[in-house]
Amino acid sequence: MHRRPAAASTAPHPLDRLLAERRPIVMCILNLTPDSFADGGRFVDPAAAIAHAEKMIAQGADIIDVGAESTRPYPGMRPVSADEELARLMPVLPQVIALGVPVSIDTIKAEVATRALAAGAAIVNDVWGLQHDPEMANVVAAHDVPVIVTHNRETVDPALNILRDIEAFFSRSLEIAWSAGIGRNRIVLDPGIGFGKTPEQSLAAIAGLARLRDFGLPLLIGLSRKRFINAVSPSAPQDRLAGSLAGAVLAVLEGAAIVRVHDVAETVQALRVAAAIRAAR
Repeated sequence: MHRRPAAASTAPHPLDRLLAERRPIVMCILNLTPDSFADGGRFVDPAAAIAHAEKMIAQGADIIDVGAESTRPYPGMRPVSADEELARLMPVLPQVIALGVPVSIDTIKAEVATRALAAGAAIVNDVWGLQHDPEMANVVAAHDVPVIVTHNRETVDPALNILRDIEAFFSRSLEIAWSAGIGRNRIVLDPGIGFGKTPEQSLAAIAGLARLRDFGLPLLIGLSRKRFINAVSPSAPQDRLAGSLAGAVLAVLEGAAIVRVHDVAETVQALRVAAAIRAAR
């Protein structure tokens, strides 16, 4: 039996304002990791990380998503302890928050989320959709912040109907959220492009965004530089800008409210041009 959704929170939040503008929201990626697939090691130095955050804000980023543990798909990721994750995160996070743009903490650990929210982070980005750490939903509810619920799988099953699996996963995550008291207006859904999916399934998830809008919640798409682009057009992660832009524009046309990207200036320009062409109709 499905629980009644938790009541919407009445407290204002920066994400509410961004969503009310009814334009694509650009979330930029700041990896403080040595092993992320696209830019691992580039921003482990705090000064380099902060400078990169400043640059992305100047280019038009609306949200900064900060991660200190690689979330690359299994089996390539190397899990780290909460202590190691926090040791990477805390020399950088307060200074990034001070830049004045809402900051999202990309973590699957409630302990890390708690420390980041106490420091001023505004959003939790959980790539296991509240289903990894049993305390995560309680932390989100206690702080009354938005959570990005991402579909994920530990194994890839090419025979799977991926949209049905995503829908079932989201339903479980929403049950967890309602039970914890997370307000309906505090949830964003992400189909998890590349997480536990074949390239073909990632393409199907992007193409199926309109179907996922039936949940009645904002959708985020994170496809920047991901492996499915290589399957369509062989390329290294750093050479997938064109594919990333094509995917971002089409995802927004299919209903994505937020795009999570590495290349901010190029994405902002592509989305603005697409919007201008549609407006000219």
